[in-house]
Amino acid sequence: MQKVLLLVDVQNVYYTVRQVYGCNFDYNAFWSRVTAGREVVKAFAYATERGDQKQREFQNILRAIGFEVKLKNFIQRADGSAKGDWDVGITIDAMEYAGDVDAVVLVSGDGDFDLLAHKLREDKNKKVEVYGVPGLTAAALINAASEFIPIDDGLLLR
Repeated sequence: MQKVLLLVDVQNVYYTVRQVYGCNFDYNAFWSRVTAGREVVKAFAYATERGDQKQREFQNILRAIGFEVKLKNFIQRADGSAKGDWDVGITIDAMEYAGDVDAVVLVSGDGDFDLLAHKLREDKNKKVEVYGVPGLTAAALINAASEFIPIDDGLLLR
């Protein structure tokens, strides 16, 4: 049975799915699809903490599905910009657990992960599956992945 590591960039998937489709990502459908016939070694969902009840409920749903939810404080800067990305944390976890799995599944369209995908494939000999929204997933990330799986109707909550 293939061993797999799941890494979900919650903010990225939320905003890209909402922008293109006007709805939400279906985490249950994703879990069913990506784990079928596989052993999940670790499954992380990386999110920002804003402290509201609806967000806590969503995080509990992710936990019930099987994800370990990692939270980072959302920082609102004085100039109006915001920060709360998990790029470094996702990369660290990917490298830490890569030796325990056959495949790494990354849900993100962020082009910053192209170096990670390339490193996992070339140096660690891992299959890297990237799930992203077509048109909003960086070409460099698609090219660095072993396989790009578009987020489409089967993975959407309408």
